[in-house]
Amino acid sequence: MKNRLHLRRALLLIALLSGIVGAPLMAQHAHGPDPLAAPGVAASAPAALASKPIARKPRPQLGTSAAVAPDGSLWMLGLDAGNRLFVQSAALGASSAPVRWGAPQFLDTARDTVVADGEDNPKLVFGSNGLVLIAYNMPLSKPYTGLVRMLRSTDGGKSFSAPFTVHADRQEITHRFESIGIDGEGALHTIWIDKRDLEAAPKIGNKSSYRGAAIYRNVSTDGGASFGPDIKVADHSCECCRIALGQGSDGVLYAMWRHVFEPNVRDHAFAALTTVATPTAPPIVRATYDEWSVDGCPHHGPSLVAGSEGFHAVWFGIRQHGADQGPGVRYARLKADGSPIEGTVRRLPDDRAEHASVAAHGSRVAVVWRSVDGMTSTLKAWLSLDGGKTFRASTLGQASGDNDFPRLVQQGQRMVVVWRQAKEVQVHELAF
Repeated sequence: MKNRLHLRRALLLIALLSGIVGAPLMAQHAHGPDPLAAPGVAASAPAALASKPIARKPRPQLGTSAAVAPDGSLWMLGLDAGNRLFVQSAALGASSAPVRWGAPQFLDTARDTVVADGEDNPKLVFGSNGLVLIAYNMPLSKPYTGLVRMLRSTDGGKSFSAPFTVHADRQEITHRFESIGIDGEGALHTIWIDKRDLEAAPKIGNKSSYRGAAIYRNVSTDGGASFGPDIKVADHSCECCRIALGQGSDGVLYAMWRHVFEPNVRDHAFAALTTVATPTAPPIVRATYDEWSVDGCPHHGPSLVAGSEGFHAVWFGIRQHGADQGPGVRYARLKADGSPIEGTVRRLPDDRAEHASVAAHGSRVAVVWRSVDGMTSTLKAWLSLDGGKTFRASTLGQASGDNDFPRLVQQGQRMVVVWRQAKEVQVHELAF
C-alpha cells in the first residue's frame, strides 16, 4: 500500500511538472507570450502542426540554457514567441546591480523546429579562442524521434555556422536529451539518449525485449568541426531524463543519468567520458540506491558537479528503504568513481522540490530548485560553506504561471541562477 501511495504521489508530481512547463511531447511546439519576442512578431506554431486539433492552449516552451562567457558576461539561449532561437547577453556587475539584457541575437536554424522543453532544452557552452557551441533537438515526423543538431561559432558568437547533425546515425528514431561539454584538454563531448538498440531488438508479443533506451556519445577534438564515431556508453537508460555532465579534478568529463538496472529499477549510473574510442562500452558505476521500480520515465534528470573530493549530485527518486522512504529530491556526495559516500545522502528540505541543480567551488556548495504549489512556483536554494556537510535554506523568488526550471551557472566561486518565466527573466546571485 505504501509503495502505491508513493507511486501516486510521483505521478501527481509528473503531472504538475507537465502543467507548469508544458507536457514533454515532441509534437508540441506552439508558443505563448514571451517577454523576449521581437516587436510585431506574433506567436505561431509551425504550419505542419497548426492544422492539428489542440485540446487546450499549449504552454509556452520556456526551456533555456545559461552560461558565463570567457569575458564574464552572462548569456542566455532559448526560443522567442515566434519560434526563433536566440542568444542574449548581459554584463554581470556587482551582485546588487540589476541585470540589463542586450538585444536578442536571432540564430539561423535553416527552418529546423527546435525543442525547448524543460528537460530537453537547447544547450550552450563556451570553449577557447572564441568557440561557442549551441546544441538542440530537432523533432522528426514520428513521435519521440529527433536529431541532435548544432551551431558553431569561432568568433565569440558574432556569427554561427549553418546547423548540422552531430551523430553518424540518421535513422528516424530517438536521438534526444543531448548534453554537451568540454573537457580539460579542450575536447568536445556530445552525449544523448538513443533508441537504435531498442529498434533492433526482438519483440516479445507487442513489447520490445530491450529495457529502456541507450546512452550514446561522440567526441570532437577540433571544436565541433568534425566528430568521431558514435560510441555506446551504456545499454538500458531511462528514456526521457536529462543527462548531467561534470568535469572532474582530473579534467575528464563525467556523465550521470537515470539508468534501468535489472529487472526494472530506475536509479542513476555514472561513467567517465574519455577521448579514446573503445570497441566496448566503458564500465558504469551505480551512483544511487533508491531501488525505485517503475515502468515509466519521470522526466526528471540529475545534476552533477565536481567537489574538492569526488562529486556532488542531486536527483529525484522514490526511495524504497530506510528511514527516508518516499518521493523526493536528494543530495549526496559521490566518490571519484561515482559511487555514493556513505552517510551523505539526504532529502532536500522541501517535499515539493523538483528539477534541482548543483554547483560547487572549494567548500562552497549550492543546490537550487523550483518548488511548485498549484500555479505558484518558488525558487529556493540550499547553501553550504563546509563542502556539503551542513546547509542553510533560503528563498530567492516566486512566480505565477508558466516558468522554466532554474538554470544554475558559475564562474569560479560566483554562482548565478537564471529563472525564465512567461513575463520576465529573474537573475539571482547566490550570497553565501
